[in-house]
Amino acid sequence: MICIAIANQKGGVGKTTTAINVGTALAATGQRVLLIDLDPQGNASTGLGISRAEREHSSYDLLVSDVNLEDVATPTKVPGLDIIPATQDLSGAEIELIEFDARTHRLDAAIARHHAQRWDVILIDCPPSLGLLTINAMVAAHALLVPLQCEFFALEGLSQLLNTVERIRSRFNPGLSILGVVLTMYDRRNRLTDQVSDDVRAVLGRVVFDTVIPRNVRLSEAPSHGLPALIYDHRCPGSEAYIALAREVIDRLPKLKKAA
Repeated sequence: MICIAIANQKGGVGKTTTAINVGTALAATGQRVLLIDLDPQGNASTGLGISRAEREHSSYDLLVSDVNLEDVATPTKVPGLDIIPATQDLSGAEIELIEFDARTHRLDAAIARHHAQRWDVILIDCPPSLGLLTINAMVAAHALLVPLQCEFFALEGLSQLLNTVERIRSRFNPGLSILGVVLTMYDRRNRLTDQVSDDVRAVLGRVVFDTVIPRNVRLSEAPSHGLPALIYDHRCPGSEAYIALAREVIDRLPKLKKAA
């Protein structure tokens, strides 16, 4: 079972959109996928059609109680894709976790308790911060998938994220790797977009995925219908890009499995 955290402390870079659509694409290839919504905003849950009334159990329970993954997982409309939804209770979890021993390992411990092999891949949608929730995700994950918006300030945020990854490796999770960086909200009409793309590729090289995710209105519309863009409109440029990204992710999974 491979665990991938989708993280970037900057908001609005496409973490949740990436989590939903990569999860959907992986499920379409036959992978059994669990998406853990670790963002108190709960956008991944909403984007997969899980209403707040349906969220009887959530990722909050996973962190503060000794429940099992299968006890809090909910099926989605996408065959092969389950979700552990988020509720507003999660917004107070960081304060509550301070009282726990091994508070940085709560999610890792919950995943370690799962022995049923019900899922092949776990994706964790992280909040836009580098607090305890994101640290829990990084400690539990084998690798990070980093969405990066094509703008100048995103580069500054990336360096901060990479420094955090190094600290997590040295203190908690030496096996944590970077699965890849995906450039999002790509607009070829904007020269800055190309400059950011060139700079990121020059610094990180092959860590950056070949696929770029374009600005696309259908990607923005899909969550309001409670559907991944791949189902809402599988022919739109955004969906086609996420299908291509999923292929690249699948190509990199065998290396993670060897390291896991």
